Amino acid sequence: MEIAKSPEKETAFNGKPDKNLLAKFNSQIKSKVPHWEEGANGSSIQNPTPLTDITNDLMLCARTEYGLELPRKIRIFGKLDSQIYGGSVKVRPMVQIIEDAIKTGRLRTGQIIFEATSGNFGIALGMLRSLGLEVITLVSRKLQEGVIEELERQGVKTIDLDVDICPAPGLQMDQNTLMAKTVAQNIQQQLSEYGLDTSIYDQSLPGVLQLLARQDVIGLAKHLAKIYNGFCPEQYDNEYNMLAHETVTGPEIDQQLIRHGYSLEDFRIVTTFGTGGTATGLSNYTQKKYGKKNLHIVYPLNNQDVAGIRTKDKSIGLKFYRPDQYLGQHEADFEAAKPLFRYFARKGYDIGESSALALYATLQMLNYGVGERFVIILADGVEKYQKTLGPFAEEKKYELTVEEARANPQEYGTVLWTHTAFAPRTEGVELIASSLGLKPDKVRIARAQDVQTLISTEKIPETFKALIPDKGKTLLVCMVGATSLRVAELLGTKGIDALSITGGIMGLSQTGKAPAEIVQMATEYPIVCYCES
Repeated sequence: MEIAKSPEKETAFNGKPDKNLLAKFNSQIKSKVPHWEEGANGSSIQNPTPLTDITNDLMLCARTEYGLELPRKIRIFGKLDSQIYGGSVKVRPMVQIIEDAIKTGRLRTGQIIFEATSGNFGIALGMLRSLGLEVITLVSRKLQEGVIEELERQGVKTIDLDVDICPAPGLQMDQNTLMAKTVAQNIQQQLSEYGLDTSIYDQSLPGVLQLLARQDVIGLAKHLAKIYNGFCPEQYDNEYNMLAHETVTGPEIDQQLIRHGYSLEDFRIVTTFGTGGTATGLSNYTQKKYGKKNLHIVYPLNNQDVAGIRTKDKSIGLKFYRPDQYLGQHEADFEAAKPLFRYFARKGYDIGESSALALYATLQMLNYGVGERFVIILADGVEKYQKTLGPFAEEKKYELTVEEARANPQEYGTVLWTHTAFAPRTEGVELIASSLGLKPDKVRIARAQDVQTLISTEKIPETFKALIPDKGKTLLVCMVGATSLRVAELLGTKGIDALSITGGIMGLSQTGKAPAEIVQMATEYPIVCYCES
């Protein structure tokens, strides 16, 4: 059977390649991952990741964890990309994207790589640090602690774009503009910590604010790469993100199935959706080779956050979202998938959250008679998700109602206002105190910048720490409860017992007072004005 090979990469730019960097890249990274190689018996893919028959284990899992009996005639293979050099399926497109960038002269020694990522692609880019390249990733949503730790182990720098600004209903202020300015300041602070010249950033600030107002994190990564003369892989739009799977992953699976006496033509492929590169690349391969659709896409439910992948509504509009190429799209409940996750982890399978969701969706398809033969893409490993697997004890409570707080006032040492932009007026302090049955001197106000630093860096500033009492729990209040809840969660990871008041100060205001009467801009909060000359 003929197996397609990768097309030769054409030099699309006039830049001369950094030959020394390319040589190190080939020897230290590319040679260790799946790639085509000529041999005595023709071309084949070297360093393939395991394609493992998991039929029996999936059947046992269905029986013991869900009380289901799956048909005996099924055949299920797991493609364990957790075993790739670098640890995840994202290594595949990273290698092709970076190889092309070096060959075309767009990436050279000494440049900084900027990219928007939810984890695995950033971790894959971290492999490049062994070549002397620095990597800065933009994180557009809260990552799990294990993912952050893995990025740090790889030496990848992160710019955290998540800031918690509770809405301030009734105030005459554009919330998007306020958010953009706050995030822009946060980015500048982090760039400074990484030793970059922030005057370059300041000169491009109007463009940064426009990107932030549109929540265009992908565009922001491109912008930072441009102004700092760096390189942005642009994984969401880069064709090699898709070609890596069309020209290597698909043929690789086919090559392995042939050795098992099968053909990919007779199997359905199941994968989750991150950028869409894996899905579109594999779909392109099977449709071009076999003239048929065989790809099933799995998404978490809209209210669920599964590491590294998107919900269906957040996939629509991406370049590599091609619903007309899919045989099926499925939304699966990650909570229901957790027993399967634990089961396979106990069996010694190195799989992560998205892999567990794909397996669970496959189990459901088998239960309802949708197909008999499947290959499931198991995108990454379990290490980053150990806390997800832990004993599922009752989750720690981080918020409570005003009524609950009033019922036991003796438990709380202080009430702390925590917001990144606003502070309560005297009337606001009195409202908080009276609503909780406390004296006004029990209410303290944290600096807005300290709150932002805590949220961005997950480190407690000394001036913030000084406001926390040695004894008793701390009650946290903000505008509508979002910022204070995030602060409570972060303090909880440091062993500090804090609880957020549900609804914030706006939930306390039953007096008919306008928001502007009880809160104001924090006095130390920097206001930046951009005027046309």
